[in-house]
Amino acid sequence: MTTTDTRSADVEELLAAARSAVPVLAAHAARADHDGRLPAESTSALRDAGAFALATPARFGGPEADLPTTVRVLSELARGCPSSAWLAAVNAEAQAAFTPLMSEELLTEFYADLDVRLCGAGNPPGRGRRVAEGVRVSGRWPYASGSEDAQWAITPVLVGDGDGRPELAMVLVPTSDLEVDRTWRTAGMRGTASHTLVADEVFVPQVRVLSVPTGPSGAPDLFAGRSARPLGGGVTLLASLVGAARGALDAVGAVFHERRPPMSQHSSLAASPGARQWFAEATHLIEGAQRDLVLLAAEIEQLVAEPTLADRTTTDLRMRLTSVVRRCQEGVNLLLDLNGTSGFALDNALQRFWRDLHVGSRHAQFTAYLAVERHGDQLAMPAQAPTGAAKVRR
Repeated sequence: MTTTDTRSADVEELLAAARSAVPVLAAHAARADHDGRLPAESTSALRDAGAFALATPARFGGPEADLPTTVRVLSELARGCPSSAWLAAVNAEAQAAFTPLMSEELLTEFYADLDVRLCGAGNPPGRGRRVAEGVRVSGRWPYASGSEDAQWAITPVLVGDGDGRPELAMVLVPTSDLEVDRTWRTAGMRGTASHTLVADEVFVPQVRVLSVPTGPSGAPDLFAGRSARPLGGGVTLLASLVGAARGALDAVGAVFHERRPPMSQHSSLAASPGARQWFAEATHLIEGAQRDLVLLAAEIEQLVAEPTLADRTTTDLRMRLTSVVRRCQEGVNLLLDLNGTSGFALDNALQRFWRDLHVGSRHAQFTAYLAVERHGDQLAMPAQAPTGAAKVRR
């Protein structure tokens, strides 16, 4: 992603393409949920909408969309299918995180397809054994969203040759060289195919072995000099959750003037003062979450170029991310109350939006109790006296 604003004309074109993809994604969302991976029709719609190319640099033919544009596009896509939007978000997040570590030679290979798809996985690191012209890699990496359809995977590996301490590296591997253990069996976000990648003595050429920078302490730090990058990844994934809430709002809004409240004389939900208030509150929560999503993205975009961030800034932004998640959850819960038991029928899209929202919001980026804990630690720190201030005698 670039730190310069995406042109208005390009933004509108990307948003229009995303909106045109929503009916296709919605039509195949139940199948993605059932099969545990995106149908070809959904993948084609995402590709046609430019969803996989959002982070592709302009010099390789991509839009190089800024963060506010990216989250707006992803939020639109999630109104049709949150799993589809999540995969596009993971792709954009992974490219922004890891392509700065790639050589020019590798970037040219990687972006030969401007719609290239990258899946990734974090802990635990695999094992790497140095051999002539590269590394032999073995390991298992869970939660690799898009594992069955991405062309490339990037995973952490401890590389050694038997002598000395192994070094942490990231390895870029064609997914065709890996096995996929279908371990992703969850209540929601089923279509993301967030399975476990498996490597058994897979050869990785040296050009695809990426050195991990070190932080001030000398320990490996993937985001050294890019302190805001994890926040950028968080707000990118958040867009899928806000879009899921917007999809739930669409679903209830579509029946608001038709569905009758149970055990009442009202002809429709719209005729009930209580239901109107409930719907207004849900709308306020979800539309407010969408506005704050874009504002957060704009603020984080301005910080991406900064080599360091104050701890208080980081914890404050984390709190705001989790606040957006909470409002989406509260808004969707109100919508489920309005719709009643039928909202949980398997052929009702509402329950799928609810499941996807609640599973996606448990991603490590949105661990609310840790966000509160760390922000509380910052607030509890003693205030620093201004330089040169006189000491108070006690």
